Amino acid sequence: MELGQIVQYLAVLILLLAVLAVVGGMLGVHHLIAKRARRSAVKDSAYECGLPAMTDDIPPVSVRYYRVAMLFILFDIEVVFLYAVAVVYREMLLESPMLMLVAVLGFVLVLGVGLAHAWRKKALQFVK
Repeated sequence: MELGQIVQYLAVLILLLAVLAVVGGMLGVHHLIAKRARRSAVKDSAYECGLPAMTDDIPPVSVRYYRVAMLFILFDIEVVFLYAVAVVYREMLLESPMLMLVAVLGFVLVLGVGLAHAWRKKALQFVK
Protein backbone atom coordinates (compact mmCIF):
# COMPACT_ATOMS: atom_id res chain seq x y z
CA MET A 1 0.00 0.00 0.00
CA GLU A 2 1.16 3.46 -0.74
CA LEU A 3 1.49 6.06 1.98
CA GLY A 4 -1.38 8.11 0.47
CA GLN A 5 -3.75 5.17 0.80
CA ILE A 6 -2.79 4.59 4.43
CA VAL A 7 -3.36 8.27 5.24
CA GLN A 8 -6.91 7.96 3.90
CA TYR A 9 -7.66 5.39 6.60
CA LEU A 10 -6.26 7.63 9.34
CA ALA A 11 -9.65 9.30 9.86
CA VAL A 12 -11.29 5.89 10.30
CA LEU A 13 -8.65 4.92 12.87
CA ILE A 14 -9.14 8.18 14.77
CA LEU A 15 -12.91 7.67 14.76
CA LEU A 16 -12.49 4.10 16.02
CA LEU A 17 -10.25 5.28 18.85
CA ALA A 18 -12.74 8.03 19.76
CA VAL A 19 -15.61 5.54 19.85
CA LEU A 20 -13.62 3.15 22.03
CA ALA A 21 -12.71 6.01 24.38
CA VAL A 22 -16.34 7.16 24.71
CA VAL A 23 -17.63 3.63 25.31
CA GLY A 24 -14.85 2.88 27.79
CA GLY A 25 -15.52 6.16 29.57
CA MET A 26 -19.24 5.46 29.85
CA LEU A 27 -18.64 1.98 31.22
CA GLY A 28 -16.03 3.28 33.64
CA VAL A 29 -18.26 6.06 34.98
CA HIS A 30 -21.15 3.62 35.32
CA HIS A 31 -18.93 1.22 37.24
CA LEU A 32 -17.82 3.99 39.59
CA ILE A 33 -21.17 5.60 40.42
CA ALA A 34 -23.66 2.74 40.06
CA LYS A 35 -25.28 1.36 43.18
CA ARG A 36 -24.50 -2.19 44.02
CA ALA A 37 -27.95 -3.76 44.13
CA ARG A 38 -28.67 -7.05 45.76
CA ARG A 39 -29.87 -9.55 43.21
CA SER A 40 -32.79 -11.82 43.82
CA ALA A 41 -34.87 -14.25 41.81
CA VAL A 42 -37.75 -11.75 41.69
CA LYS A 43 -35.55 -8.96 40.32
CA ASP A 44 -34.01 -11.26 37.72
CA SER A 45 -37.35 -12.62 36.49
CA ALA A 46 -39.06 -11.35 33.35
CA TYR A 47 -41.63 -8.58 33.79
CA GLU A 48 -44.88 -9.16 31.94
CA CYS A 49 -47.37 -6.34 32.47
CA GLY A 50 -47.19 -6.47 36.25
CA LEU A 51 -47.90 -10.19 36.42
CA PRO A 52 -45.47 -12.94 37.27
CA ALA A 53 -43.96 -14.64 34.26
CA MET A 54 -46.07 -17.49 32.98
CA THR A 55 -43.12 -19.60 31.93
CA ASP A 56 -39.37 -19.35 31.51
CA ASP A 57 -39.42 -21.29 28.26
CA ILE A 58 -38.70 -19.52 25.02
CA PRO A 59 -41.46 -20.26 22.51
CA PRO A 60 -40.29 -22.16 19.44
CA VAL A 61 -39.85 -20.17 16.24
CA SER A 62 -40.85 -21.71 12.95
CA VAL A 63 -38.09 -22.62 10.55
CA ARG A 64 -40.02 -20.80 7.82
CA TYR A 65 -39.16 -17.50 9.51
CA TYR A 66 -35.42 -18.17 9.16
CA ARG A 67 -35.86 -19.43 5.61
CA VAL A 68 -37.62 -16.23 4.56
CA ALA A 69 -34.98 -14.15 6.31
CA MET A 70 -32.17 -15.93 4.48
CA LEU A 71 -33.94 -15.51 1.14
CA PHE A 72 -34.40 -11.81 1.87
CA ILE A 73 -30.69 -11.43 2.59
CA LEU A 74 -29.83 -13.30 -0.60
CA PHE A 75 -31.93 -11.09 -2.83
CA ASP A 76 -30.91 -7.96 -0.93
CA ILE A 77 -27.29 -8.73 -1.79
CA GLU A 78 -28.34 -9.00 -5.43
CA VAL A 79 -29.73 -5.48 -5.34
CA VAL A 80 -26.55 -4.13 -3.73
CA PHE A 81 -24.40 -5.79 -6.40
CA LEU A 82 -26.54 -4.52 -9.25
CA TYR A 83 -26.49 -1.00 -7.76
CA ALA A 84 -22.70 -1.09 -7.72
CA VAL A 85 -22.71 -2.15 -11.38
CA ALA A 86 -25.09 0.70 -12.23
CA VAL A 87 -22.77 3.22 -10.58
CA VAL A 88 -19.79 2.27 -12.75
CA TYR A 89 -21.86 1.39 -15.84
CA ARG A 90 -20.43 4.02 -18.19
CA GLU A 91 -16.80 3.42 -17.25
CA MET A 92 -17.18 -0.35 -17.57
CA LEU A 93 -19.01 0.06 -20.88
CA LEU A 94 -16.07 1.96 -22.34
CA GLU A 95 -13.41 -0.41 -20.98
CA SER A 96 -14.89 -3.89 -21.37
CA PRO A 97 -18.55 -4.23 -22.25
CA MET A 98 -18.44 -8.02 -22.60
CA LEU A 99 -16.93 -8.47 -19.14
CA MET A 100 -19.71 -6.37 -17.65
CA LEU A 101 -22.37 -8.29 -19.55
CA VAL A 102 -20.97 -11.68 -18.54
CA ALA A 103 -20.59 -10.67 -14.88
CA VAL A 104 -24.10 -9.26 -14.55
CA LEU A 105 -25.80 -12.03 -16.52
CA GLY A 106 -23.88 -14.71 -14.62
CA PHE A 107 -24.86 -13.20 -11.30
CA VAL A 108 -28.51 -12.82 -12.28
CA LEU A 109 -28.54 -16.35 -13.72
CA VAL A 110 -27.21 -17.88 -10.49
CA LEU A 111 -29.78 -15.96 -8.46
CA GLY A 112 -32.52 -16.92 -10.92
CA VAL A 113 -31.65 -20.58 -10.45
CA GLY A 114 -31.79 -20.02 -6.68
CA LEU A 115 -35.17 -18.34 -6.99
CA ALA A 116 -36.50 -21.16 -9.14
CA HIS A 117 -35.27 -23.70 -6.60
CA ALA A 118 -36.88 -21.78 -3.73
CA TRP A 119 -40.11 -21.50 -5.70
CA ARG A 120 -40.11 -25.23 -6.52
CA LYS A 121 -39.49 -26.13 -2.85
CA LYS A 122 -42.31 -23.72 -1.86
CA ALA A 123 -39.96 -21.75 0.39
CA LEU A 124 -41.68 -18.49 -0.56
CA GLN A 125 -45.07 -19.53 0.82
CA PHE A 126 -45.73 -18.08 4.25
CA VAL A 127 -48.79 -20.21 5.02
CA LYS A 128 -49.14 -23.93 4.39
